[in-house]
Amino acid sequence: MLRDQGAWCRLEQQDTFTVHVGWDQYLYVGSDRPCEAAVARTRELGLFAEPITASPYAADLEAPEVTPAADEDFWEQVRAELAAPQTLLLEEAYLRNATRWHRLTENNLDTVRAALGPRALLTVWPDLTPDVDAVLDALPEDESVDFVWETPNGTIRHVTIDESDHQRLTTLVAGARAACSLPLALDERHPLFHVALPGVGGAGRSPDADGLRLPWVNQ
Repeated sequence: MLRDQGAWCRLEQQDTFTVHVGWDQYLYVGSDRPCEAAVARTRELGLFAEPITASPYAADLEAPEVTPAADEDFWEQVRAELAAPQTLLLEEAYLRNATRWHRLTENNLDTVRAALGPRALLTVWPDLTPDVDAVLDALPEDESVDFVWETPNGTIRHVTIDESDHQRLTTLVAGARAACSLPLALDERHPLFHVALPGVGGAGRSPDADGLRLPWVNQ
């Protein structure tokens, strides 16, 4: 998690010990004991352990996510879009910071739907463009984006890049069939749909399902 190379989760042992990894690579450690020896050892190792009252990634401090349900009306809307005819790009976030990507067509919609993970967040985007060079040329020079592409064997891959990665990206996506770039800023993201799948047995999605950088939290 510290290297942004996998799913994001909260590590917690009931109310006795917690470890939260933040987006800025700070590590928030919480304990029901003072742990003076651990704090002292941490400082001996050259790290800065500072006491705070609570982790900003504590579940009870987060505002609940309100996301429309992926009900039958939603799937009918998707089917109508595909009947144009066209292809759509589906982002399946089955855990926070862990995604799978699918290209939807009328023919594969039911197959893809059946394989989606319970309680996943689904975001539907316009399809990838076959002019990969044009997508590369249009990458912004001063901001990070999600770059999504279809490999020669049909696999959909994505990577988060900034302006320093453009040259390496060109090599990475050589031979790609199609691609697109998606903004990271929430106010710049405009998908066609954004919904949440129900859980097993119909349970809805909760922020706590997504599970979680070195200030010390003394609870």
